[in-house]
Amino acid sequence: MRGGRKTVSESVYPDIEEFWNDIISAFHEEIHDLEAAGCTYLQLDEISFAFLCDATIRERIRADGLDPDVVTRDYAHVVDAIAGGASPSMTVTVHTCRGNFQSMWMAEGGYDRVASMTFNQPHVDGYFLEYDSERSGGFEPLKYIPKDKKVVLGLVSSKRAQLESKDVLKRRIDEAAKFFPLEQLCLSPQCGFASTHHGNHITEDDERRKLALIVEVAAEIWGSAE
Repeated sequence: MRGGRKTVSESVYPDIEEFWNDIISAFHEEIHDLEAAGCTYLQLDEISFAFLCDATIRERIRADGLDPDVVTRDYAHVVDAIAGGASPSMTVTVHTCRGNFQSMWMAEGGYDRVASMTFNQPHVDGYFLEYDSERSGGFEPLKYIPKDKKVVLGLVSSKRAQLESKDVLKRRIDEAAKFFPLEQLCLSPQCGFASTHHGNHITEDDERRKLALIVEVAAEIWGSAE
């Protein structure tokens, strides 16, 4: 996505489909190794889907000679093909966000531009979606997601120390439930609390309070995990 066809050696891969096939095969090998080690849950971090919502980034992609809609469709196919390498006993989810390095962000825009292509992948069991700020847009794109999948709403910021309001979280979950079944919704931080060893502008105590809030809200809406 960042640079177009010139980022892949034409002497090694004159046919770009061979490149994608090798990428998928490499993932399948790792998935099989993870399954053999006892892994039953796999999360793929694929930030490109959220970045493809950003108008400025889409223009950069066009400048590299690519069509952002075609890129979206192709990436969705590749990620689903990767997920297809898992056995039925393994749960596979996809996490996407607009940047998280040292509390910064790199893209903005709602999921409307990509939802119909991105969120209908037969081999993906659920989606972790960033929804902690206005940069993520509204919940309407959730209507494109098949109702048998899980949608994890990233309503709690991993960037800001300020603790979210329980009432606001519940209200936003109710809003999301207008477009996707409440029993298939979940709650989580918008991303990890640190994308790299540099961390975000947030303390461990802040993190604990946010995680405790998530557990409390989830228990009140969906019932205790016990």
